[in-house]
Amino acid sequence: MLIILDRDGVINQYDGNYICSADEWIPIPGSIEAIARLCNAGHRIAIATNQSGIARGYYDIDALDAMHEKLEQLVEAQGGCIDFIAHCPHHPDDHCACRKPLTGMLDQIRDHFHLDSLQGAFMVGDSRKDLEAGLAEDCRPVLVLTGNGVDTAYHLETRPLPDVRQFDNLAAFADWVISTNL
Repeated sequence: MLIILDRDGVINQYDGNYICSADEWIPIPGSIEAIARLCNAGHRIAIATNQSGIARGYYDIDALDAMHEKLEQLVEAQGGCIDFIAHCPHHPDDHCACRKPLTGMLDQIRDHFHLDSLQGAFMVGDSRKDLEAGLAEDCRPVLVLTGNGVDTAYHLETRPLPDVRQFDNLAAFADWVISTNL
């Protein structure tokens, strides 16, 4: 099964400030191991991440590549693999098609895996934008309560989205997926 992950606040620590270097990119405890466990259970892992810090001039594509290289090396050291990373480098005012909640990055992921649709894939995020993008592509939406997740969960009480599963963190989600043999 394909599992699509948001990055900031799901895999790595995120407090609302831009992460501008590999040194600032710090995994949430248990997230790297969770990705590796999902891989070892036969799941494919893709990442869809908004990175407007590039358009804002806070960091460049080389810095983003270094962050992703760090992520991939950490996952590989645990025996896992990130199959594909899609990122949106645009500013929100650019009105691009890839910035979540739009689905351009999910379309890239679908095309990368040569799939007709993403129906049934999981979209794991910490924000409403992640969940909305996943729902637009018939993914199963999952909210983790790391990063912006607690705030997102609070707002979902007044503006709910359908069929959103909620977990404390990526490790708890991985435990559930693996234990239910999905």
